[in-house]
Amino acid sequence: MAEEERLKRPTWDEYFMAITRQVATRSTCTRRRVGATIVKKKQILATGYNGAPRGIRHCAEVGCLRERLKVPSGQRHELCRGLHAEQNAIIQAAVHGISIEGAVLYSTTFPCIVCAKMLINAGISCIYYAQGYPDEYSGKILEEAGIAFEHLDGPES
Repeated sequence: MAEEERLKRPTWDEYFMAITRQVATRSTCTRRRVGATIVKKKQILATGYNGAPRGIRHCAEVGCLRERLKVPSGQRHELCRGLHAEQNAIIQAAVHGISIEGAVLYSTTFPCIVCAKMLINAGISCIYYAQGYPDEYSGKILEEAGIAFEHLDGPES
């Protein structure tokens, strides 16, 4: 094996997205497993995955109301008992008193409009995502707020 192949290291974006994919494995959502990692100056500040609030039974235990009602992905978020990964990451930072202003978000899925608004107000400066999401407004509001976003190709994009 060539020395440069053996020592090949992932880029910082590849590294943080790989961690974000691992975070998603903790998800308890029966429809979509999503992970989010908030990073500033190459340091992880907070992570989150989609699932029910603390002390509430998970969808994996009680089933998915949105699935039973056949609600399409990207619609009627209020019917979901879970929080999105981005929301949980923001909350985790707040609980621990960590400012995320100026930080970068890595997410396995592009944020929905609700998460986009939260990320704007939290001061996130840039978003890297692995998969798209069927929400036509979130990208528009992020652009209007001046928040850059970029799709990262990868093994699970």
